[in-house]
Amino acid sequence: MLFDPDLAAIRFGCGLSPVIDPPTSVDAMLTALNGPDDMARLYPVQAFDAALGDTDTYRALRAKRQKLRNKSGYDAADEAFRAYRRQKRIDRLQMFSQRLLRYARSSDGLRERLTLFWADHFTAKGRRGAFLHLATPYAETAIRANISGRFEDMLIAAVTNPLMLHYLDQNISAGPNSPAAQRRERVGGLNENLAREVLELHTLGVDGPYSQQDVRQLAELFTGLSYTLKSGFSFKRGLAEPGSEQVLGRSYGALKGDLQPVLQALRDLARHPATARHIARKLAVHFVADQPDPDLVAHVEARFLQTGGYLPDVYAALLEHPAAWQPSLNNVKPPFDFIGSTCRAMAVTPEAITQLTPRQLVRIFSAPMALMGQKWEDAAGPDGWAEEDGYWITPQNLSARLRWALAAPQRLTSALPDPRAFATGGLGRFADGKVLFAAGAAETQAEAIGLVLCAPAFQRR
Repeated sequence: MLFDPDLAAIRFGCGLSPVIDPPTSVDAMLTALNGPDDMARLYPVQAFDAALGDTDTYRALRAKRQKLRNKSGYDAADEAFRAYRRQKRIDRLQMFSQRLLRYARSSDGLRERLTLFWADHFTAKGRRGAFLHLATPYAETAIRANISGRFEDMLIAAVTNPLMLHYLDQNISAGPNSPAAQRRERVGGLNENLAREVLELHTLGVDGPYSQQDVRQLAELFTGLSYTLKSGFSFKRGLAEPGSEQVLGRSYGALKGDLQPVLQALRDLARHPATARHIARKLAVHFVADQPDPDLVAHVEARFLQTGGYLPDVYAALLEHPAAWQPSLNNVKPPFDFIGSTCRAMAVTPEAITQLTPRQLVRIFSAPMALMGQKWEDAAGPDGWAEEDGYWITPQNLSARLRWALAAPQRLTSALPDPRAFATGGLGRFADGKVLFAAGAAETQAEAIGLVLCAPAFQRR
């Protein structure tokens, strides 16, 4: 392995910055990842349990408005409900700005990248009401807090999180022979969504060694996974299918529904060889290339199996392999990474972002991101955002990137940097002659900065 600090910052971090030193070694990157989370302390976002508790207010205000419909006091109740929803939209934008500042200001870029990677791997989002604003707290509590532990712990944290249970309708799933079904309570019947995604996306992979019968049996095992708005995750035995289930040839459960067999099944799936292969390839694709070196994938896979999915060692296997340091920049940055690395390369101050109004945050960041193909925290399905470069470089998406690159930098700083200095500061040794020529030949400073940002060397990592 030939360590390259510029490549380390671009490929495995958040990009280069003129005011933040790049990593000095792989050991330094891994040590920082296992150290204190300074960015979470400096730019906090709401923890999930607190955010979930806030949804009680939403339900109470909505119920009051419904109760007063066509009666005296309705207008005041309606305005209170609308004001609450406006505030939650503002809160969501502010959490976005905190995430952006972490990306732009961190000296521990690998942590930010891994948080994005795993939050996408375990995609969950609110589909209605107050749950629409819970994706960032979910990523903070279920994902970020577990990126330096074992994969099985992150899997359990994500699968049992109320947002995931809501997103995949698991909270209304009931075993056909459960007490609730026998009493003919209002439940949704058996739902296979979570079981299917756990097998297909979260662990074994789409080509994994499971059958429809395994999906069905795992879905029955998952019955009982639920939540309450006040206390968060709960296991409701009244929804659980009695008896044992067979998943991949192993038996789980007993005569009475219980949480422990569910957790054991998740741990077994997390340590399965097919899971090791699936996760190894996803990491290699995300960080290195759409078609990664098979030896790199095999090396990461072997370390996953050797350590039982201990993630710091898995990351070390990725970073120590020579194929991870191929010098050409291959993967296209998704819009959030492009915008974040731009703020980083421009050394945008925290105040420049925190002082933006909600309307300005939408106009400068979230609306352009949607035009680039990435509506924040709103992937089309549970498989998250596409890894293929072609998804991000359609004519429409590229046009949106170009427009943003030419206009946004001027809104984020009072004085644009010298274009050639910006190119070398933001690209390091990847600022080749073509980029430097474009930076020096543009008619205006803003155009020069935009051209550097749109260069393939900045768009890729």
